[in-house]
Amino acid sequence: MRFQIYLLFVCLIPFTAWGQSKFVGSERCKTCHTATYERWSKTRMANVVRDPKIHPEAIIPDLSKPDPLVKFTVNDIAWVYGSKWKQRYFTKRGDDYFPLGAQWDVTKQIWRPYMVAANTDWWVPLFPADNMKRPTSQLCDGCHSVDFNIQTKVVSEWNVGCEKCHGPGSEHVARPSQTNIVNPARLDTVQSTNVCMQCHSQGQPTTNPINGKYYDWPVGFQVGMDLKNFWKLEEHKLGEQSFTHFADGSAHKNRMQGNDFIQSSMYTHGVSCSSCHDSHGTPNNADLHKPANVLCLQCHGPNSPNGPRGASVEAHTHHVKGSTGNECVGCHMPKIAQQLADTNVRSHTFRFIPPSDTETLKVPNGCTSCHTDRSTAWAKGELKKWTTVSPWRVAR
Repeated sequence: MRFQIYLLFVCLIPFTAWGQSKFVGSERCKTCHTATYERWSKTRMANVVRDPKIHPEAIIPDLSKPDPLVKFTVNDIAWVYGSKWKQRYFTKRGDDYFPLGAQWDVTKQIWRPYMVAANTDWWVPLFPADNMKRPTSQLCDGCHSVDFNIQTKVVSEWNVGCEKCHGPGSEHVARPSQTNIVNPARLDTVQSTNVCMQCHSQGQPTTNPINGKYYDWPVGFQVGMDLKNFWKLEEHKLGEQSFTHFADGSAHKNRMQGNDFIQSSMYTHGVSCSSCHDSHGTPNNADLHKPANVLCLQCHGPNSPNGPRGASVEAHTHHVKGSTGNECVGCHMPKIAQQLADTNVRSHTFRFIPPSDTETLKVPNGCTSCHTDRSTAWAKGELKKWTTVSPWRVAR
């Protein structure tokens, strides 16, 4: 019993208190964690940044077809970023990388211009309006690599490698033990969530500029440290819509899953990102442990104390079994955060956004996000017919 208490104690202490471990790269993890490594190696985390000279198949569009937006060739591309929603292309100049002026919309299969516009991200006024003067070392690379050194611009590993989430691994490789590596599953809710929030949130470094340069990622942070000492989230004033937030505080743009999640009752009740997602890879969308409805209903079955209150899921959703409207994420995670143009990703506040909030706060609601041919007034009228919920709550 005494040993168990001691083991629990050491597992909760930040890893930085245990020696001076160094980064060794994900390949060193493969020897002991072969199956997990193989799953991870196929994920988007492991392949967000690819060199087209090594992986020519990484480039999705056919660059041989002319397009007025595309003013570069395959020979100009040093890095390919992304593959699910959009794909961006970066060229190398000196010891840094810079974004090229066109991006591929994977969903719509068309080219779109790529230039971060004025009055969007906080850093835009601090950089020239020229892609070739907006280096990825300051704006991207800290999240797309492991152990990015801002002085040398050298990384331990490109992509989201094992040590991005588990910390430097040399001591663990030499003497495998639970006490000399970070396992997010053994951290408390705050620290476990911070592992993901280091990249999946919009914010600014607590110290900025650093040596005269501005960065858009938490410089110096490693898992096991306290993220709040390195990173502050974008602020929001309730009732005002900004580029990052809707007026109710929900995320307006992508990469804000963390900003959303910490507002949720899930977070306050001890749920963390890894409760739902497995970053090592699964066959399910978004690397969920199980299909979305199966996952949700583990805790939120009919007549559960956690809700829903109806005798069945269909009684709660007022949609037939098997339909999109009967999926938990349809109403509690509507696609309202802009990814690219009119392609959106899901909210992570888990709040049901009623049509009345669309009228008063201009935040999209779950009803007309699916029923795109219907009006907010129609949605309000439908909700008033639901006898299982208060009409004042959902349609005020």
